Amino acid sequence: MALIGTLRTKMTKLVVGLVALSMGAFIVGGDLFGNGPRSVFGGNKNTVGEIAGHSVMLDEYQAAVQERENAYMLNFGRQPGEKEQPQLRQEAWELLILKYAITPQFEKVGVKVTSDEVWDMVQGKNMDENLKTSFADSTGKFDRNKLITWMKNLDRPEMVQDRIRWDIYKQALVPSRERLKYEFLLVKTNFVTDAEAERDYHAQNDVVEAKYLYVPFFAVSDSAVTISNADSKAYYEKNKEKYRTEQSRNISYVAFPVIPSPEDSAAIQQDLARVVENFKTTKEDSVFATSNTDGKTPYTKYSISSLPAFLSNQKDNLRAGMLMGPTLENGTYKVVKIVKIGTDTVYNAKASHILIRWDKDTPEGKKAAKDKAKKILNDIRAGASFAAKAREFGTDGTASKGGDLGWFSSGSMLKPFQDAVFGARKTGLLNDLVETQYGYHIIEVTAVKDNTAYTVATVEREITPSDDTHNEAFRKADAFSHDVSGIENFKEKAKKENLNIFDAPEISTTDRKINNLNDARRIVTWLFRDATIGKVSEVFDLENNYVVAVMTGETEEGYKPLEKVKDEITPAVKNEVKSKMIIDKLNGLKGSLEEIATAYGKDAAVNSSSDLKLNTNSLPSVGFDPVGVGVAFSLESGKRSKPFKGENGVLIIEVQNKTTAPAIGDFTMFKNQLLQNQNNRSAYGVSEAIKKAADIQDKRYRFY
Repeated sequence: MALIGTLRTKMTKLVVGLVALSMGAFIVGGDLFGNGPRSVFGGNKNTVGEIAGHSVMLDEYQAAVQERENAYMLNFGRQPGEKEQPQLRQEAWELLILKYAITPQFEKVGVKVTSDEVWDMVQGKNMDENLKTSFADSTGKFDRNKLITWMKNLDRPEMVQDRIRWDIYKQALVPSRERLKYEFLLVKTNFVTDAEAERDYHAQNDVVEAKYLYVPFFAVSDSAVTISNADSKAYYEKNKEKYRTEQSRNISYVAFPVIPSPEDSAAIQQDLARVVENFKTTKEDSVFATSNTDGKTPYTKYSISSLPAFLSNQKDNLRAGMLMGPTLENGTYKVVKIVKIGTDTVYNAKASHILIRWDKDTPEGKKAAKDKAKKILNDIRAGASFAAKAREFGTDGTASKGGDLGWFSSGSMLKPFQDAVFGARKTGLLNDLVETQYGYHIIEVTAVKDNTAYTVATVEREITPSDDTHNEAFRKADAFSHDVSGIENFKEKAKKENLNIFDAPEISTTDRKINNLNDARRIVTWLFRDATIGKVSEVFDLENNYVVAVMTGETEEGYKPLEKVKDEITPAVKNEVKSKMIIDKLNGLKGSLEEIATAYGKDAAVNSSSDLKLNTNSLPSVGFDPVGVGVAFSLESGKRSKPFKGENGVLIIEVQNKTTAPAIGDFTMFKNQLLQNQNNRSAYGVSEAIKKAADIQDKRYRFY
């Protein structure tokens, strides 16, 4: 019985995740029931973080993680693997945020959920909608008797796991309802004044007709601009908030790939040769292939359309009992045995076509399309390339492929088309056009119908590195790690050994991937727990690479220093200088906008907009420029602005006409729109405000 497919509430994303996962042991969405700690803060080695003044100890956090793992096992009937662990740890952390940062806010304002409310959500008039859906009858209507019967059976011994899930579900209803109450309490304080509504009305309806002269920044070449340290510093101080950052670290690293050697390949070939001898004589092909392969398709039935390429190329020579291989394909050796060749009820054929559609569904329109198709057909008969004609005249998605439809099975095409192709006894161009509801088809049969079925057993052996190959790669990485000290020595040694050096800047505490290194969490943990600038790491075993890294820099939480963002801000600083140069030149010119543009040169252009509105953020032919829009609305009709810097260049705006929307007596519609927007933002805003005030210090990266 499907109980609850999706948790639907108006809670914030954070709490949805927490509550949904608390309910997770009960709600599966389908059938119902189915390294040692180091010193962190220099004091207590078991502290993993702080939430709202509460120090989260390692054992408390591990208990929360264990709770998530238990819920996972109840859901899926198995232990969570390495891929699931990061998510479960994050869920545990969010539960602790809920406990220590968010729930106390409920208590401060007196938000509570009584046992009567829980009963009401489970069995009363205000039942959880997901429960209603889960215990619905065949018509989709909630069946209360079905729910009551199921609940009465919860005391039966065989229902023990169902009872656990049910208890967890009911417990999770409380924080869910508390969150809703708290959120609604705050949402109800939202208010939009008449003045705000009127302003929004005019932002949507006032119109400015304007001309504007535009000189893009690129009108001044970079080589003509010199920026000073004072320019960079002034820009940085003005825009400092853009460069607020979390703590991060930089590394350089080298990788020692573990690649199968020729000896590894030869060893696998030797082993496979022994397998082949037994494969020839076995009577249990499916069992033998399944027991001896590394692949996922040890015993499969193929049609002519799905037959692997190396077999399809020899299909006329295939015989039952034939053994083929070993062949090498994408780093894997394959040996196949043709177990049986028979027939199927489904036919397959292959064809290309050129579809000529009619412009109008009239006798005249169809005749014009048919005449066009006949001419193309005659050209192909006379020797023209079918594929070339398909690219030139085809009107469907196959045109770019020369009309090739590939293989298709009986029943997958429109009947007239299928009858024509499957009725062909030989390959080649069909003599007549075929009409379907889509138009006229010129058809070339490239493979006649075939219902042959091939039962194939396959043994695959992937060429993998041997232990010796792994050991040799590790030996090289370990020798490198122990033979270098410091950043410069690291780079010199790597260059001497012809090793590629990879740089990875701004690694955060939550990163799990570094460049193309997947599951690089061990490097991140080392970087923030043990590393210092210039320190060389131990050897990390990551997938098919052994990696050695050196820490090259760090940025603490706060603002990136000017030195680290100088290259990043240089283009913007240059634009500041360019704008002053352009403005100075424009200030020396007089006349109409067109005359000023002509005098300035080819890079200046005059554009116009007849329906500019304040709630837009762009100007035609200029692009995103809210400053420019704002300046336009600040001017009266007939007035012109001075040259000013916009987002992409310098502008002079001249307002030709400004139309203020007529006064209306009722701004209710605009007030409701603004209020709805406020309400929609409130949930997320409340959550973020609570978390910010809680001063959360997440140091879990020291352990995981």
